[in-house]
Amino acid sequence: MKEIVLDTETTGISVKEGHRIVEIGCIELDNLIPTKNKFHYYLNPERKVSEEALKIHGYSDEFLSKQKKFKEISEEFLEFIKNKRIIIHNAQFDLSHLNNELKLLGISEISNEIIDTLILAREKFPGSQASLDALCKRFRIDNSSRVTHTALIDCDLLAKVYINLIDQKEPSLDFKNVDEQESNSFGSNVEYFKKVVKPSTKELENHKSYLNKNLKKNYY
Repeated sequence: MKEIVLDTETTGISVKEGHRIVEIGCIELDNLIPTKNKFHYYLNPERKVSEEALKIHGYSDEFLSKQKKFKEISEEFLEFIKNKRIIIHNAQFDLSHLNNELKLLGISEISNEIIDTLILAREKFPGSQASLDALCKRFRIDNSSRVTHTALIDCDLLAKVYINLIDQKEPSLDFKNVDEQESNSFGSNVEYFKKVVKPSTKELENHKSYLNKNLKKNYY
């Protein structure tokens, strides 16, 4: 099934205060593998960016004033996400802003199936931090490029986090026999194997003889 990993940046937190979207980023997954299909736009929000938001994403009013408006890309956006499951971290925030933009244009709200990775993370790791940065650290995903919050970078990181969240197995101290074709996943899906080699009768006899001699010598 094809899925869309989605992220937005905005002029501020609250839709009720009139804040708008300044960037949309989407990455398509096909059976959990990123395809070459991406959707990305910077947007003119037709209002000023709050100081708090500017610190987060760094998009100035001057830069955004030269970009397209949401109404100019809305049809393309809806076509891109059509009939696909959408993956979002803290979906309530992004959906409230996206649905607000659609409402301003007289378009129905998004009805796609939504997977909220924030909820997934809290269910899987109750009591632990569930921010995108915290999950990158947990799964050993390099997030050094995330100096500021940008939609496409966050989508790329979220795609990796999502794959780990739904597929990650808890690390184990036990090694499985490679002949059983079993493995444990740790960190960034690195697999560890240790083949069990059975000693011969002669090796067991030599080992027993060695222990008898050396344990008595060391004990006394």
